[in-house]
Amino acid sequence: MTSSEFIIRGRTVVTPGGVAAAAIRVGGGRVVGVGEFDEAAGGREVVEVEDRFVLMPGLVDSHVHVNEPGRTEWEGFETATRSAAAGGVTTIVDMPLNSIPPTTTAGNLSAKRAAAEGKCHVDVGFWGGVVPGNVAELRALHAAGVVGFKCFLIDSGVEEFPHVGEDELREALGELASMGATLIAHAEVPGPVESASALAAGEARSYGTFLSSRPRAAEDEAVALLVRLCREMGARVHVVHHSSADALPLLRAAKEEGLPVTAETCPHYLSFAAEEIPDGATEFKCCPPVRERENRERLWDALGSGTLDMIVSDHSPCPEALKLREEGDFMRAWGGIASLQLRLPATWTEARKRGFDIEDLARWLCDAPARLAGFDGRKGRIAEGFDADFVVWDPEAEFRVEPSVIRHRHKLTPYLGRTLSGVVQATYLRGEKIYERGRDADGPPTGRLLARA
Repeated sequence: MTSSEFIIRGRTVVTPGGVAAAAIRVGGGRVVGVGEFDEAAGGREVVEVEDRFVLMPGLVDSHVHVNEPGRTEWEGFETATRSAAAGGVTTIVDMPLNSIPPTTTAGNLSAKRAAAEGKCHVDVGFWGGVVPGNVAELRALHAAGVVGFKCFLIDSGVEEFPHVGEDELREALGELASMGATLIAHAEVPGPVESASALAAGEARSYGTFLSSRPRAAEDEAVALLVRLCREMGARVHVVHHSSADALPLLRAAKEEGLPVTAETCPHYLSFAAEEIPDGATEFKCCPPVRERENRERLWDALGSGTLDMIVSDHSPCPEALKLREEGDFMRAWGGIASLQLRLPATWTEARKRGFDIEDLARWLCDAPARLAGFDGRKGRIAEGFDADFVVWDPEAEFRVEPSVIRHRHKLTPYLGRTLSGVVQATYLRGEKIYERGRDADGPPTGRLLARA
C-alpha cells in the first residue's frame, strides 16, 4: 500500500506526450500532475521506479469472460481480477454471455453486479447483450450503466445467448443509434461455416480439420454486413477478436469513409500460426480460429497502419475437461483461450520482433480499449485527472509460462511452456499498490464496479 499523496517517478514513463523521464504526482487516487523527473517532492513520499523498468498506464482489457454467476466453476470475479492484477491490468470489461443469467436485461445486470460485489481486485465494467427479442430491454440496460452491447452473428455456443440475424440486428442498431451506444459484434455469419462444415473431412484431432470448418469468408461476410448497417443506421460498430486478414481492406475502407467502425484482435492471433499447432492440442481452439502464418503477419501490419485499433485478451476459459485434451477432438472441444494475465508479455514478445515499441503497446493495450468502453478521460493514460492506475514492468526480463505462475481459475492455455518477454513488477489501482513481484496486497479487494460515464 502507498500513502494517498505521493510521487512515482521513472526514467521510462509512457504519457500522451511520449516516452521520457517523468515524475507523476498522485493524490486522492488520481494523477494530479505530470512533471520533470527531478522536480521537488514538496514533502511527498517518492516511489522510485528502477531505471530498467517501464512505467505505463494500467492496462484496460475490454474483452473478458468472467462467467459468474452461473458458470463460476469456469471463472469467477475473484480469480479473474486477481490474475488481471498480476498481468498489469487495472480495468476489465465483462462480456454479457457465459454467465447465467446473461446480461440481457437490467435485472440480469443487477444479478451480475451483486455476484461481483466485494470480490474484485481491479475495476470492472459490463457489456450488455443484444439477443433476439430484447430490443425493449436495451434502453434500461444503457441507463443502468452498461458500456455498450455485444451480439453474435453466429451460434454463440451457449443456448441462453442466441445469435441475431440481419433484421434483428437492424432493429437493435436503430435503438442503439438513438442512444449513442456502441455495438460490438462477434463477426462470423453462419452460411460459410455451415457450407464448410458439411464439406470438412479429416481427422478430428487435426487442427487443419477444424480450421477448414471456420473459413475466412464467414468473417469477411460478417464485416461487410456490419459496415453496411453502420453506414445505414449511423450506429457505432466494433468488430471483436478479428482474425481474417482478407477482411482488412473492408475495415480500412470503412475508416477512410469516416464511418464509426473500429476493430480489435487478440494476442493468440498475433502469436500462433495454424501450421504450428500440434494434433490434439485443443487448448488452441477458439472462434474465429488462429489462422495461417501469412494471415498473422497481415494482422500485425494492420495494427501498424491503424486498421486494427487494439489488442484485447478475449479471455474465455473453461474447466479443462471441456477442452477434451485427452481425446484431442477439435470439433467437439470448447472454443476459448485463457490469457488474461499474459496479454502484456504475449503481445510484447511478438511486437518487439517486428519493430514496434512501448508507445504502440500503450496505445493498443491501454488507451484504445479505454476509449471503446467509454472510460477515456479516466482510464488508459497517465495524464492529469485520470485514475492513478499504473503498471511497472521489465521489458527485458523473460519468464516461462508454467501452471504455478497462472492465477486464472484453470491453468490450461496455449502459452504453457513458452518463454515470454516482459515481467510485471507492480500494479497500482487508483494509487494503491495491489500487486508486487508475485504477491497481492494485504487487505480486502479494492476494485470498483464501473458504470458508463
